[in-house]
Amino acid sequence: MVDSVLLSADPPIRCADLVDDLFEVIGDRRMVVLTGAGISTDSGIPDYRGPGSPPRNPMTYRQFVGDPEFRRRYWARNHIGWRYMDAARPNPGHRALAELERRGVVAGVITQNVDLLHTKAGSRQVIDLHGSYAQVRCLACGARISRMTLAERLELVNPGFAAASVTGLEVAPDADAVVEDIDGFRMVDCERCGGLLKPDIVYFGENVPLDRVAAAQELVDTAEVILIAGSSLTVLSGRRFVHRVARRGGTVLIVNRGPTRSDSMAARTVNAGCSPVLAGLADRFGNRRNPAAPRGT
Repeated sequence: MVDSVLLSADPPIRCADLVDDLFEVIGDRRMVVLTGAGISTDSGIPDYRGPGSPPRNPMTYRQFVGDPEFRRRYWARNHIGWRYMDAARPNPGHRALAELERRGVVAGVITQNVDLLHTKAGSRQVIDLHGSYAQVRCLACGARISRMTLAERLELVNPGFAAASVTGLEVAPDADAVVEDIDGFRMVDCERCGGLLKPDIVYFGENVPLDRVAAAQELVDTAEVILIAGSSLTVLSGRRFVHRVARRGGTVLIVNRGPTRSDSMAARTVNAGCSPVLAGLADRFGNRRNPAAPRGT
């Protein structure tokens, strides 16, 4: 364990000082970034567990496959929520990471989010650990279709449902909108085999695909620094990569509103929002380096 230095608002510390400290710690070393829901709050997507977040009951795989009524309610809510996710745009934190990748500071991003905002921001080396809101797959035959294609099919059997339910809604990070009136909503099944359709998102109780885990492990094994941005590291699927870097003596840096489950491993824990800190880092490295391909590639 390394000595953790808590850089928080008590006593007050200027954001520029926080950024300067992280800049010096990172130096010329190869860095990967692990992001969570906290990086997307400035894009209008609520957090799961951040300070002030309402209690949430995220979808479990058992609920989805085991209860037809629960599944129908989920698809009704998702039929609204995915549109909010699709309309979300990258914020300064996402754009800063894309810029840091272009400048060779960030080797890649592993994200626990399903919102695709890193890709929209221009990051090229992105591992969507928990999948994407924009794809749907059949649990029986494995066929995949776009969420837009499914939306068109659902609209045919539920005309006007989406248009009647789009004002003032809260949408969770998995595109689950808070819609109470779902009377009469009809689901559709796989056109190829009639099997159950499921968002291509890893639910609680479901394993991350092994090839995705292997790709993330390969990426972090090249890193000397791992920066966590906007995650409480509650879920092991992401936290294991922090442990992997720490076990071989790498440096762990955390930028998050509130504590995380890996604070004791961190060389720096910055209790702050992601956007100003990451944008500040991009400025600092931009002033020092010309754009270059990531080192080690």
